[in-house]
Amino acid sequence: MEPPVSDTSSPHPKSILERTPLYALHVAKAARVVPFAGYEMPVQYAPGVLKEHLHTRTAAGLFDVSHMGQLTVRARSGRLSDAALALERLIPVDVLGLKSGRQRYGLFTNQNGGILDDLMIAHRGDHFLLVVNAACKMADEAHLRTQLSDTCIIERLDRALIALQGPKAEAALARLAPACTGMMFMDVVTLDILGSECFLTRSGYTGEDGFEISVVPDSASRIAARLLEDETVEPIGLGARDSLRLEAGLCLYGSDLDETTTPVEAGLTWAMQAARRHRGEREGGFPGHTIILDQIAHGTSRCRVGLLAEGRAPIRAGTKLFTSEDASEHAGAVTSGGFGPTVDRPIAMGYLPPSAAAPGTVVFAEVRGKRLPMIATPLPFVPSRFKRGQRR
Repeated sequence: MEPPVSDTSSPHPKSILERTPLYALHVAKAARVVPFAGYEMPVQYAPGVLKEHLHTRTAAGLFDVSHMGQLTVRARSGRLSDAALALERLIPVDVLGLKSGRQRYGLFTNQNGGILDDLMIAHRGDHFLLVVNAACKMADEAHLRTQLSDTCIIERLDRALIALQGPKAEAALARLAPACTGMMFMDVVTLDILGSECFLTRSGYTGEDGFEISVVPDSASRIAARLLEDETVEPIGLGARDSLRLEAGLCLYGSDLDETTTPVEAGLTWAMQAARRHRGEREGGFPGHTIILDQIAHGTSRCRVGLLAEGRAPIRAGTKLFTSEDASEHAGAVTSGGFGPTVDRPIAMGYLPPSAAAPGTVVFAEVRGKRLPMIATPLPFVPSRFKRGQRR
């Protein structure tokens, strides 16, 4: 959901960079801290990005994502349905149909159908909890207040956010909160962890099973430290978070998504439920709906595609893509790229015309004056391992 780790620039002078409640823990764990979205954040620890990535895939990784924004939306009328319908004025998903104790991926769109931000929406019983990207959180809050203050109360929460990801995440968290084992992917509950009330979701951004724990700042370090006492859990930095989400085929706002990219071009049509589409119960009504619904019906001139490199050279964001070795005009560009430790080869995502995006199609990335072959491939590169099925 966030801007790429490779962009460590910040509009804030270092002297006023913010720190999350887990900053002291990062320093104690010898993290390499970099400026990121206005915060001092750990990009990696002593093992390095490769080992941190593979540890998350095989055991459990603990991530500090407290820089993300957490906002609540309540209807002034007291009716949650009014808050849902208000959010649907800004978001092309079925918020009204979201059940209590469940979470859904969403998008803020603009009048041109472009994406202002992507976010998570959780039904918390009497209100909605939104988790938005760090770089966009101030703009998102202002957008909500400007558009919805007539019908809704918007509140910014001061809470830390910890992500625990990987196949052994459930067992590690169950030692502190046994009830987590009954949760399925995208469930939302409130649980006591070490005496603190936590908002717990079974979700994350790595493609692995796992949880995100929203907790008051004063309790964050204590909970993180206890989780790290488990031999299967290691702290993981933003570098591995980026490579994990890339292997999972997940978008980064500011790279794969922006104000000029529509949800349909980005391959996110699945996030727009039938109720909001043509002939749905609440068709359209969100910014850019005419453009987006037309693209669903008739297609687009470009689409997001996975790319596997045939060689070992990394293909970075911004690299131009060509349909042949001698094509004079580029057909698209890479938006995210790097080495995929799990697949053991360079991987990338980018935008190409549909004619060049069919699985197996060979395109060429221009790197230092050379045209290197890449193969269009379905996403994700590594299958997700979310916990689905019947609740206990």
